[in-house]
Amino acid sequence: MAYQTLLFDIDDTLLNFQAAEKQALEGLFKELKLPLSSATYEFYHDENLALWQQFELGKISKSKLLVQRFETLFSRLGINHIDGQKMEERYRYYLGQGHEPMPQAPQVLNDLSGSHDLYVVTNGVAKTQQQRLSAAHFDHYFKAVFISELVGAQKPAKAFFQRVTADIQAYEPAKTIVIGDSLTSDIKGAASFGLDSVWFNPNHQPNLTEIKPTYEIDQLEKLESIVA
Repeated sequence: MAYQTLLFDIDDTLLNFQAAEKQALEGLFKELKLPLSSATYEFYHDENLALWQQFELGKISKSKLLVQRFETLFSRLGINHIDGQKMEERYRYYLGQGHEPMPQAPQVLNDLSGSHDLYVVTNGVAKTQQQRLSAAHFDHYFKAVFISELVGAQKPAKAFFQRVTADIQAYEPAKTIVIGDSLTSDIKGAASFGLDSVWFNPNHQPNLTEIKPTYEIDQLEKLESIVA
């Protein structure tokens, strides 16, 4: 068997994060009785993505990130004196309800869990990620769920993977592979730690970085032949 230990990202790999994000922002704006235009959503999406990339680089704390994105968003809308922490809490309530699986994810997890050791590796907020995995009925497929805020380091840092693999019994680097949609988080992290990787790229985004995945797939079911 080529690979035995499979380290899965969650967002936009197993669960549709973009759908959950949009649903959560719609819920928040409806609660606030504010219109949510496509331009406003796109601004939030881009700002949020940029902040998470800063977090990956260790340039911003997760707690600051979670609040700053809403302070920036509402400031752009001309709404000042907003309680960013309160907005984060209400947004998180709605986000926790978003657990739409990515195409083929349930079947692939079901197929692989009988023959491989499956783990989650995510930078997301612990309570939310645990809630979403449970709601999707995915949690029972995994031997452990490793979340950055509980691990004490975040992808792509070597420290994250050092702590994760230290907790995996019978860990063998050559039989371990990271599966995720993010070049700068999942694939870069795997490469820096000497692990093989699968870049899940369903929309055929161009790779404009120097980060090279071991494999690239556009459908999750293609993972099965890689790890067999």
